[in-house]
Amino acid sequence: MSTIGFIGLGNMGYPMASRLADAGHRMIVSDQAETVSERFLKENPGSAPASSTTAWQEADIIITMLPNSAIVEAVLVGGGVSAAASLNTLFIDMSSSEPLRSRELGKQLESQGMRYLDAPVSGGVRGAENGQLAIMVGGRWQDLDQAKELFDVLGKSVIHVGEAGAGHAAKALNNLVSAASVAATVEALRVGEQFGIDPAVLTDVLNASSGRSNTSENKVRQFMLSGTFGSGFPIGLMTKDIKIATSLADSLGIPVPFSHDCENIWQSTLDAGHGAEDHTRMYEFLTTHTPAFNDERQINA
Repeated sequence: MSTIGFIGLGNMGYPMASRLADAGHRMIVSDQAETVSERFLKENPGSAPASSTTAWQEADIIITMLPNSAIVEAVLVGGGVSAAASLNTLFIDMSSSEPLRSRELGKQLESQGMRYLDAPVSGGVRGAENGQLAIMVGGRWQDLDQAKELFDVLGKSVIHVGEAGAGHAAKALNNLVSAASVAATVEALRVGEQFGIDPAVLTDVLNASSGRSNTSENKVRQFMLSGTFGSGFPIGLMTKDIKIATSLADSLGIPVPFSHDCENIWQSTLDAGHGAEDHTRMYEFLTTHTPAFNDERQINA
């Protein structure tokens, strides 16, 4: 079994690190909130705290599960983790980071004698708890071979999508499609309801027809119509991933007007103070008939 450094014990990171500990790996953990690290150590005997940067010398693999690229870079480079790690350590960034910055981080780590994979995930907190995540990997095949044992503990599917940064690009693009599907599905349900079609019935139509999607199959009844709004993925994070996708398109010079419209819709909800709400709550927010959603000039500004 490997010794794994795990940085970031948030809503996703905590259950992921717990599954790795349950699988028999020795964990060295770090989180900005000391109480969270202490709880993890209490629940997972045999794990150790990263009490100093020298602790990272013991790790075969160091995983980051942090909010964004800037924090990943600050921890690994600015915080001295990469300088303290042993040569040839494999760094795996499983955060939702920016693809171009991930590519540069990979180059920087390799110049220090390290190896790098970006491996963001899809599947939410439930997927993290149940080991049912989809993992999109960017980097070298031989490094993926070393990480495969860990990924099999965490996920149901592991897809190598290209060179360093490609995993983060794929994750953002996937969530762009997901966000567009949520918005389109909600609008269709509300139009149908106004015309006299029960949303549950129209959901059956979608699921039996070409409008079927992950939204219609796994979100509408379970979280929207039930009113539970508990998928475990907030509007703020969805909006962040949409913006990563559109920024990537802009940097590559590819026009994506529909994607920018989708970005503006979600950004309007974020600006209204709903960033911490579950993204399935768009079933409510997209039907409030505020100018942000219904004034074409404002949406396309």
